[in-house]
Amino acid sequence: MKAALVAGVAGLALASPALAQHSGHAGHTSPAPQSPPPSDVHAEHNMPAAPSAAQEEQETRPDPHAGHDMGAMEGAAPAAQSPNDVHAGHAMPAAPTPTPQSNPHAGHDMRAMPAQQSATDVHAGHQMGGGNMAEHHGPIGTNLPPGGAAAPNAFPGSAASEFYGEREMAREVRELKQEHGGGSFSQIIFNLAEVQIRDGRDGYRFDGEGWFGGDINRLVVKTEGAGDFGRSVEDAEIQLLYSRALDPYVNLQAGIRYDIRPDPSRAYASVAFEALAPYFFDVEGTLFLSDKGDVLARAEAYYDQRITNWIVLQPRAELNFAAQDMPAEEIGSGLSDAELGLRLRYEIRREFAPYIGVSWERKFGDTARYARDEGESTGGFSFVTGVRLWF
Repeated sequence: MKAALVAGVAGLALASPALAQHSGHAGHTSPAPQSPPPSDVHAEHNMPAAPSAAQEEQETRPDPHAGHDMGAMEGAAPAAQSPNDVHAGHAMPAAPTPTPQSNPHAGHDMRAMPAQQSATDVHAGHQMGGGNMAEHHGPIGTNLPPGGAAAPNAFPGSAASEFYGEREMAREVRELKQEHGGGSFSQIIFNLAEVQIRDGRDGYRFDGEGWFGGDINRLVVKTEGAGDFGRSVEDAEIQLLYSRALDPYVNLQAGIRYDIRPDPSRAYASVAFEALAPYFFDVEGTLFLSDKGDVLARAEAYYDQRITNWIVLQPRAELNFAAQDMPAEEIGSGLSDAELGLRLRYEIRREFAPYIGVSWERKFGDTARYARDEGESTGGFSFVTGVRLWF
């Protein structure tokens, strides 16, 4: 009992300093104890401050160099660690350096090789001699100095001649003209080759021409004549003419005419024109001057009225004039004779077209008188049949 009392007094004496300290904080309110934060696995790590919203937006963008090994670049600074790298501060073992692929040209001396040309260069290997064209012809275009001087002459000749030469280009130009309208062609055509059936003695008539040349210049041969069966040719002539196109519709012709019959024969200088008039009328006019000073004239016209693609109706007219009486040739002055005809042809082919028709002929004035004196007819109607052909 005594021992227990001594122990209690001793414990009270030891606790008196603590009670004295506690009594000095009377009335103080102690805050509620806070629960400790959850343990951070990276508590001892040095963590940088959290990135801002702008930094987060920048970091979320795809890195164009993602996956690239940038460590081998000379002078490149070491990559900065991402501020949100959860492994910041950790000792990371060095990544193994990838073994470079073997270079198939390793050890080759590439200095002597010429610069590689583009595979699509269509002028590779061409000698471009036109680079000094300005040196030969002076400044042109926007290279001319400003001012009010007269414009220089146009570029002489052909630009292609600078590369291929004048002789080569002249030959090419000739061939180009022949292929595109400058060639030489020929044709022989008989517009009339017919038999004339009429009262009394039947007769015949022909009218044709042939030409050789191009679109502008041609050599033309014309012939025509008529007669009665069983007798010699009543009249026949041939003309040799040079023809030149004045425009797409008119040809001017000049040359000579020679009368084979009737006797005596005559030679003439002739000037003529051929024209395609509006509405597709073919018109011809000729003026003749004989070696005796006699003047004659002739006018012809015809029109092809196409009924179908193969059937064509052709009205035709021819008038002959004389400026003076020519008794030796039995031709009177003025309108000497005329012929009007209407022919219907069927074009089996363009080159071969048989036809039938009617023709009316008449001699006038002194020409008719000369015919009556010789016992010849002065004209009338006749039925005609023949063929129009060309080749």
